[in-house]
Amino acid sequence: MIKKGLIVITLLVSVSVFSQRTVSSPYSFFGVGEEFKPRTIEQASMGGLGAAYNSLYQINLTNPAAAAYLRYSTYTFGLLNNDLTIDDGTKKQSTTTTNLNYFTIGFPLGTKAGAHFGLQPVSAVGYSLVNNVFDADETLIERTLFKGNGGLNRIYGSFGIFAAKNLSLGVELDFVFGNVENSIRTQRSGVQLATKNLETANVRGGAIKLGVQYKKELKDKLMLDVGASLKLSNTFNANGREYLYSLAVGINDSEAPRDTVYNVASRGKLKNPLEAIIGVGLGKESKWYLGAEYEQQDAIVAEGYFDTVSDAYKFGNSNRISIGGFYIPNVNAINGYWKRIKYSAGVRFEDTGLLVNGSSTSNTFTSIKDFGMSFGLSLPLGKGLSNINLGFEYGKRGTTSNGLIQENYFNVRVGLSLNDIWFIKRRID
Repeated sequence: MIKKGLIVITLLVSVSVFSQRTVSSPYSFFGVGEEFKPRTIEQASMGGLGAAYNSLYQINLTNPAAAAYLRYSTYTFGLLNNDLTIDDGTKKQSTTTTNLNYFTIGFPLGTKAGAHFGLQPVSAVGYSLVNNVFDADETLIERTLFKGNGGLNRIYGSFGIFAAKNLSLGVELDFVFGNVENSIRTQRSGVQLATKNLETANVRGGAIKLGVQYKKELKDKLMLDVGASLKLSNTFNANGREYLYSLAVGINDSEAPRDTVYNVASRGKLKNPLEAIIGVGLGKESKWYLGAEYEQQDAIVAEGYFDTVSDAYKFGNSNRISIGGFYIPNVNAINGYWKRIKYSAGVRFEDTGLLVNGSSTSNTFTSIKDFGMSFGLSLPLGKGLSNINLGFEYGKRGTTSNGLIQENYFNVRVGLSLNDIWFIKRRID
């Protein structure tokens, strides 16, 4: 009930005033919120590559088959700072948020296998928008506050093993959990109490991902990498409640609930179809790398709490194309620190699979697209393989046509990757 009215107000030009903006994006209203792709800073800095990429000391969050290549124990985490500007064609507003991007630990298992596990956000819901209605004398007669918060996280474990020479296979299991909340609060001039429609949901789910990678040495020490990953279809289940009640609003926006009109249980399912990623890369070990990959997924199917039967939005097929790579001037340079730095860059073209009708007078749905350009630095710590990772990304999502909103964003990612040799029996001569 709440969703049909909420999205029409949240994203359309008819919203007269953007007075508040909190975590994430207005587009985070849909589904389980704004999605965070499983990528490390190194991957994000190459446009999101990961299907074919592998490393002896870097974790790959896209393809579990890459875990077989790990030869050093690795502890890594990343932070994401997002500067976002919202533009509806007439007004702009900016906000900044910071959150944990991922936390993971990986290690080799003998000489033919490896594993890593960790914690990562899956999605975030966070918007706070106000719509004011004035009469002919410009007197405020109604104010509606649209608010959402929450999100999902995942605990995962990946395992990779060499099934044959230069051929690795991998599997990843994860468990997704979190809470989502959306609300509409309306106050009218001359009416003592406001009304609030609140929806809460506890979301749980899980997924299995399979991966394969093949590496072949060509002439002049060139290495060809080919890889693919398949995330099997999975379902997020939501259990929650929907409330409608009256309340008194204090001067500091405090709320004092009064009479409850209804309080009912709600359930829903978000069915995620098979997600396929295929990639190819070419390069020289610890020198340079250039790769490309393609990702595709059919339309998400929503039921109950997540139901998208609406004239305002629906889900469609999604896809992504990424191109990127890195360059290291001289990884073994004794003098000249900047020669040992890894410089990364990439571009990403993405169709998010979200279609929105921003007009109340037509039935035209606009596909929400996302474009990003990225650049990164991996700064060596001492003479070992540990790094401080920095990533920068500028992008655009959405459009101001068809009564919608365009988001311009600048992401700064900061992380640490510590590498060592664990589980080695010491010998005394």
